[in-house]
Amino acid sequence: MGFFARNPNTKSGEYLEGMLNDYVGGKTKVRAQKSSSARLVTLLTCFQFAFAVYATFLLYYMTPSIDLGTKPDFTWATRFAQKWKNHFLVQPFVVSRYQESSSSLIQSEIFSPVTPAEVCENEKIDFVQKKSSDALMIKLKTGLYEQVLDHQSKTHGTETLAELMAMKSRYDLKGPNIPKVTVILNHFKRKTLCAQLESLLHQTLPFHHVWVLSFGSPNELSLRRIVESYNDTRISFISSSYDFKYYGRFQMALQTEGDLVYILDDDMIPGRKMLQILSHVAGTEKYKNSVLGSIGRILPFRQKDFTFPSYRKFRSKEAGLYLPDPAYDITVDKIVKVDFLSSSWFLSADLIKTLFIEKPMTFMTGEDLHLSYQLQKYRNAGSFVLPVDPKDKETWGDSEHRLAYVSETTVIFKDIVQVRDDQWWKALSTGYITQWAAMYPQKIDALFYAHTVEEVKVLAPLLEKFRSTVGKKAYIAVSGGNFCPCADAASALNWPLVVCRERRFKIFDLEVGALSGISNSEVPVVQAVYASMKGLIKMHNPSVVITVNDIDPNVMKALKMATETNTNGSVLILLPRSSVSKVLWMADLRATALPNWNRMRISVNIITQNRVQSLTRLLNSLSNAYYLGDEVPISFNMDSKVDEATLKHVKSFNWPHGPKTIRRRIIQGGLIRAVSESWYPSSDDDYGLLLEDDIEVSPYYYLWIKYALLAYHYDPQIALPELSSISLYTPRLVEVVKERPKWNGTEFFKNIHPNTPYLHQLPCSWGAVFFPKQWREFYVYMNMRFTEDAKQNPVQIPKSRTNGWQASWKKFLIDMMYLRGYVTLYPNFPNQASFSTNHMEPGAHISAKDNVVKHDKSDFEVPLLKEDFRNFLPNGKMPPASKLPSLNLFNQAVSLKGLKAAGAKLRQDVIGCNVTEIVHVDHDTGLPSHCAKF
Repeated sequence: MGFFARNPNTKSGEYLEGMLNDYVGGKTKVRAQKSSSARLVTLLTCFQFAFAVYATFLLYYMTPSIDLGTKPDFTWATRFAQKWKNHFLVQPFVVSRYQESSSSLIQSEIFSPVTPAEVCENEKIDFVQKKSSDALMIKLKTGLYEQVLDHQSKTHGTETLAELMAMKSRYDLKGPNIPKVTVILNHFKRKTLCAQLESLLHQTLPFHHVWVLSFGSPNELSLRRIVESYNDTRISFISSSYDFKYYGRFQMALQTEGDLVYILDDDMIPGRKMLQILSHVAGTEKYKNSVLGSIGRILPFRQKDFTFPSYRKFRSKEAGLYLPDPAYDITVDKIVKVDFLSSSWFLSADLIKTLFIEKPMTFMTGEDLHLSYQLQKYRNAGSFVLPVDPKDKETWGDSEHRLAYVSETTVIFKDIVQVRDDQWWKALSTGYITQWAAMYPQKIDALFYAHTVEEVKVLAPLLEKFRSTVGKKAYIAVSGGNFCPCADAASALNWPLVVCRERRFKIFDLEVGALSGISNSEVPVVQAVYASMKGLIKMHNPSVVITVNDIDPNVMKALKMATETNTNGSVLILLPRSSVSKVLWMADLRATALPNWNRMRISVNIITQNRVQSLTRLLNSLSNAYYLGDEVPISFNMDSKVDEATLKHVKSFNWPHGPKTIRRRIIQGGLIRAVSESWYPSSDDDYGLLLEDDIEVSPYYYLWIKYALLAYHYDPQIALPELSSISLYTPRLVEVVKERPKWNGTEFFKNIHPNTPYLHQLPCSWGAVFFPKQWREFYVYMNMRFTEDAKQNPVQIPKSRTNGWQASWKKFLIDMMYLRGYVTLYPNFPNQASFSTNHMEPGAHISAKDNVVKHDKSDFEVPLLKEDFRNFLPNGKMPPASKLPSLNLFNQAVSLKGLKAAGAKLRQDVIGCNVTEIVHVDHDTGLPSHCAKF
């Protein structure tokens, strides 16, 4: 063990004794004494004393706590102990491979201490800095750099070196907060170690430690000799016969006890002010969560064909930037954010471990990109190239830039370029927000997420509908790895496998399965999905993120958190698998309407008393409808005379879509109170569906309501304030005319489109959703106008049979809508098929003793829609609001302005207005406030 090679046949005592005599200058060999035993005893006694003195010094100075570099030099004892201490403390596996071959060299060094001047070598630079003469490239590169700086100056600021040094910092040269900086130098074959050490030893801010690493280097011995020649306990040499490549130095950095870590390639010779500058900037509030360096890259920008080029594409602005770039006279005079740093990294020791959250795509290259990618993705930390003072090379991180420029192997070898291209594209595809993404934020309609191949298949129809709709953009992210490999997802979508390799946005493989591995913990999955999707959402700003509602709960948590972090309002939509194919109309909605998907709350409010068979039929139809995973509360509103069978059925009814509420009146109130008091909105997004128990609904009724609300009410680009309700039912009669003539919407609108939805001034009482603002308004209006005797009501609509209606809540709603120009949206399908039908069963109105009107069931009962209604709409979708025809109370075509004019002309509202005005209402309270022109 150790440095010293010796003859194994020589006794240790003789070997050591001879070495000692030689070292202290004794040239005469010890001769055996033949004459006298007394002289022999005397001589041995002298040797024993001398050895005792020597051993005392040797043991003292070999103590690990003793710093030999700072103690007095006791000539031969100190130097000898120094050599033996190194021999015993050095790692055996590091030196053993050189033990025999170098024994003579090291033995000679024991007797003559080495100085840096004797062992140092300098790198020869016999070439000039490359300068481009390509005028086009100079223009492209400098132009792109100016664009980058301009964008960054507007978003987060770009300071000069003087401005940075003027910022307040927690670290100070004078104390008490002098940072402990660990410098890590990684060396293989270059001859720059001495230049680096000389620079570091003369820094204006002293380093805490320097670790010189030699992994698998053929120059290990010479590197070791250089380190030892400096005889500085702050400088350590660490070596291994195994080459840990580029990641080994970062693994070593995990061991530091310092505050900050400065990792340098062997081609970086920092100016003598660098530690001071770097520490100061790292101590500022703005840049404390950053990695700082002297050389960086800005990754490629998207091309006109929507693909991304290689970062080594020549004569292309889109290939990105190398900063600084002397070839194009680009000097960094302001701090600039880059996509990754090269050659040197200065950062908080706490940030180092972030590099190893995800397994790198390869350990052969790309540690620079992987570090910046992981820091941004998991710590929201940026990568910055510091500015320099062009007149002061001591402020430069690479005072001899030619070394770094010529040694950039990442641009020399084609295979390495390909690997690095694959690596940065993978990063961009898994949420890395590059400078291009920051400068050009995208806007897409939908981002799908599938955790398994089965989920890909379920979401495929809706994804394809988005992608095939003109003007729509939609991508899909898959978990990757063992969960859902990109190739399997592409196959399920019938896409070519090239989509998993080409640098074009279409499918994002997050490789979550590869990251989580065999762990049973949910943490890696949640972390990976959240971090990746957060970046993708921020980059692409989808209106909605769509997945299935039975996805893995941990993935669902991650998706919810990721969408909530986006300040641009992306919304997570969780769809039941059975509903995905039923909401293809989602792709026809404007991008501005889609984020409101989850805002509305539609409650089902049933009025019932003693028709349990009718109620059962209604409840069965409600249970068989599609609800898209929304929460839909249901309430039962029963008058005081409700029968026992109804009470039992209501109590036992199971409603899985939301809370169930049961209300029962103490005093019999009649239909007018039962309906009008069955629902009151709790917010402006609370909508009430009112159903009497003899109604039956289509399985598609809820889809119709949601589609209509999103298309005509929740789209900020659509102005339709007159819309106050949405009908499920299509009337077959002109209800308000005494003769009640039959009416067919498909025939009436055949010149526009036979199945166009339309706006009608008549509200519907046989299945309709009422809007919160107008319902509050209706409550106040009815309170102000309610009379037991219909003839005493001041509102008399010309030629309307509603003037004589008594005990009808609908009469008051008709009056209000007529006076103020409100309308209801009605469906209009072949054979007047609808989303609800009225079975005309005996009750408060139908077959009542005081009702002289005879009702023919065939005039009111309509077929229910049993298939996707999109197939009947004009061009397969809801028409634009401006294309919706409008009818007055008597089924005559009248513009919305004409409807308001007719109401104003009557001048019978609760506030007296002239013929050019209608009553304006405070929609928070429903109270009329003033007259306003229409």
